[in-house]
Amino acid sequence: MRRSLATVVGLVGLAATAVVTAGGTASAAPEALVPALQRDLGLTAEQVQQRVAGEQAALSRLPGLRALAGDAFGGAWLENGSLVVSLTRADLAARVGSDGVRTRVVEHTERALTEAKAAIDARAATAPKAVTSWYVDTRANTVVVEVLEGATGADVSSFVEAAKAAGPVRVEETTTAPRTYAGAVVGGEAYYINGAGRCSIGFAVSGGFVSAGHCGSTGDSVAAADDSALGTFAGSSFPGNDYSYVRTTSSWSASPVVSGYGNGDVTVTGSAEAATGASICRSGSTTGWHCGSVGPKNQTVNYAEGSVSGLTETDVCAEPGDSGGAWVSGSQAQGVTSGGSGNCTSGGTTYFQPVSEILGAYGLSLTTG
Repeated sequence: MRRSLATVVGLVGLAATAVVTAGGTASAAPEALVPALQRDLGLTAEQVQQRVAGEQAALSRLPGLRALAGDAFGGAWLENGSLVVSLTRADLAARVGSDGVRTRVVEHTERALTEAKAAIDARAATAPKAVTSWYVDTRANTVVVEVLEGATGADVSSFVEAAKAAGPVRVEETTTAPRTYAGAVVGGEAYYINGAGRCSIGFAVSGGFVSAGHCGSTGDSVAAADDSALGTFAGSSFPGNDYSYVRTTSSWSASPVVSGYGNGDVTVTGSAEAATGASICRSGSTTGWHCGSVGPKNQTVNYAEGSVSGLTETDVCAEPGDSGGAWVSGSQAQGVTSGGSGNCTSGGTTYFQPVSEILGAYGLSLTTG
């Protein structure tokens, strides 16, 4: 009998999901997410349901609002339950800002900010380790370059000055450096690489599952928690990107059902991208479910092993062994855990690699229910 990848999830910690139609319209948060959202966002069960439904409704309106704004679009995010759209033309505010949508007039378009960030990305190979990340801060309408507090040196100064020359850039100091969350072999739900490293499954896809690239290299063998053969890394990219595709053996079949870590199993129904400010939850084999909000997107993070571009920042915690685990907003797949700073005792920042990029890179189809 073929074993289902849902069983793999039970063994190795594939992550979250929720309850939304394939078109992205949410009616309620899945039961598996409710306790974690309540705990991490300080909400009641009723508030969780209201927030998820509101976020999905806002997401469905965003393409139309972007079209109305045209070349004046400066970005959009969720704030206190409302969708905020920034514009470089005040005369468009009345057209875009209606029916609960707020507008904000800004100086720079989203395109200008994205181009400035891309110019910094082109210098990623020269980034000193004291420069921990750079990203477009849509709310602040600028590009932020983060540098370790007190960092000095000609290499840091040179990189920062070049970044400032790229466009609207603000430099911020940080006290923490991001790291990847791959872990050593310990007991618990996980998948194991070459009998040594431990990571978490992301999402079931056609022929296997996706996870983080720093977890293993192409050709590395993968085993389930019971030491049974699970598959082989068919593709892996890190640094630069942080994603991988594990092709499973014929004993395993893909399933949209993933483990809820004691809160009941849930089902992924799609991969509609959540807006900045939306609620999001992460599942990993070390710390289980944890939730928070979506932060700046398309961020470049400078790990000790090299920089990774295209990551999304969150205020969700994670720990070693959680790498590769799934992120969901409602029932929509968002990405796989890359790395971050902090832990689930004191709190922290965690980044994920968007799942849409992984699927496109390997020509895969997300398994949905």
